[in-house]
Amino acid sequence: MFVTSKAMTARLLATLAVTVVLRVQAGTGVALAQQQGAREVDEPGVGARAWALADLRSGEYLAGEGASKELPIASTTKIMAALVVLEESDLEEEVEISKNAAAYATPAYSNVGLLPGDTLSVRELLMAALISSGDDAAYALAEHVGGGEAGVDRFVGEMNERARALGLEHTHFENPVGFDAKDHYSSARDLARMARVAMQNPEFRRIVATEYATVHTPYRKIPLANTNELLFVYGPATGIKTGTTPDAGESLVSSASKGNESYVCVILDSRENRFGASMRALRYGFAAFDRKDLVVEGRRYASVDVPYRRDETIELVAKGSVDGLVDAGPDVEREVDLAEDLPDAARAGTRLGEVVVKVDGEKVGETSLVATKGYKEASLGQRVWYTVGGIFE
Repeated sequence: MFVTSKAMTARLLATLAVTVVLRVQAGTGVALAQQQGAREVDEPGVGARAWALADLRSGEYLAGEGASKELPIASTTKIMAALVVLEESDLEEEVEISKNAAAYATPAYSNVGLLPGDTLSVRELLMAALISSGDDAAYALAEHVGGGEAGVDRFVGEMNERARALGLEHTHFENPVGFDAKDHYSSARDLARMARVAMQNPEFRRIVATEYATVHTPYRKIPLANTNELLFVYGPATGIKTGTTPDAGESLVSSASKGNESYVCVILDSRENRFGASMRALRYGFAAFDRKDLVVEGRRYASVDVPYRRDETIELVAKGSVDGLVDAGPDVEREVDLAEDLPDAARAGTRLGEVVVKVDGEKVGETSLVATKGYKEASLGQRVWYTVGGIFE
């Protein structure tokens, strides 16, 4: 609320202490505009134990099935491992590969062929772990951040702490790479949230969008090819991570961006081609939803009476824009809260209220309402005239 040192008259308070709710129903205003973008389309059928589609920008859950089931997640685990590494490591620091980490460079594991004594930077190991899903690289990073070969459990503990901090209630890790284990699991919805946070990191975003790369040891080059086939066949694709184990089946966390829209899709234990299913779900997002300016910067959303002046008002305009994701028939509310007590004087740009935007009952944003022009403090004569006039009305 906005309070000044001088109380307004009861009449003025009654006029200003209001909440104006502006509703835009389907078929008017925004809804008509949406017909040019979002369309009424059916949710895609996805053959999987669980799947989820979410807005990558806001995290809003848009579609899915079994999205809260706790399931094995295979190498999609490396999303969280990468988050911990990015938060706690110098990307240029050199890491020497231990015998323990190199032991995962065998055909039984997904690996990039690291050898004991190889030296790579943290950034290169992240590339190997995220692009080619190298278990050997992921273990080398876990040892590095955890403080040695005995520190892998400590690193996994940090992964679990990060999951709790993010509010991931259906996630727990037992290892840094995603090997099947009883207490190693997540859900499609949690993975979507995890991916959203990871994609806010520019280095992570760059790596998972890389199709081919090369990392170097002192004596050789190691070529990397992304295991996420979506990057090669779907233009809007931007990442993120594949995963395959006997218990988890074929899984994929994927993302795509087009214009001002970005989505993340999670498919766990796909019963069909995971890349085709993911593409179908992402295309549904672009067809069924659209991101629109629901409040436009500089547009008028309210007006207020100037203190102690009759028939003199100030228009209030939005200080900034508020956008939101809407479907083809959105229920958009703009709740305008005006100041309970206006200041005795104000300049153009003074904050005198705010507008809160809701879509289908959920808050999507807010911005201040500011005066389009200023006004001076009323003189004693103006105050008397205003009060006397009110008595005789």
